[in-house]
Amino acid sequence: MTVRLPADLRRSQLIEAGLTVAAEAGIAAVTVRAVAEHAEVSLGVVHYCFENKEALVTAMGEALVQELGAAVGTALHAAAADGRRDCAGPRALREILHRGVAALWSVIESTADRQLLTYEITAYSVRSAGAGPGIGTLQYRVMDTETESFLEAAAEASRMRWTEPMASLTRSALATIDGVVLRWLVDQDTLAVIAELDDLAARIAAKAVPS
Repeated sequence: MTVRLPADLRRSQLIEAGLTVAAEAGIAAVTVRAVAEHAEVSLGVVHYCFENKEALVTAMGEALVQELGAAVGTALHAAAADGRRDCAGPRALREILHRGVAALWSVIESTADRQLLTYEITAYSVRSAGAGPGIGTLQYRVMDTETESFLEAAAEASRMRWTEPMASLTRSALATIDGVVLRWLVDQDTLAVIAELDDLAARIAAKAVPS
């Protein structure tokens, strides 16, 4: 017998079930039946909460973006806060940025399955007329916000200022990180990732001058 839950809790349960199924076997394995079986509910319960697979995947994508965005934001905020104890200037900025990418990598490495899902869900949403490109847009909006906040805090803590528009810095940094993470998901070359992220931090730091 299915335990009766409030609608919001039931949706959360089904979203998590969908993410678990997808993490184990990919987005293609996410069906209403598979999610119902994993959550131990009837097909009718899933259909009551989500009109179809596209609606479920959209909700999964939104939940995943918020989950990973919060983790990244917490890590970057901590790195920027630590930077306030450094001396000012270019060296201090480089140290803060290096701590930031190290914290970011720690989150990514510990959530490899979830990271892969972000690529899968984004690709699915772009291809699926029912899901639309909104998930990918939301993903980058969240990451843009967290990255911009970190870069602004890093510059303030080190008494530096950026010589390029913040939107340009953020887009370039996230494009690099996207490529690095996708390659790592394929080859698992962690040492290469560390070197590439260190290089990214140095390149970003070079785009600032004392304020």
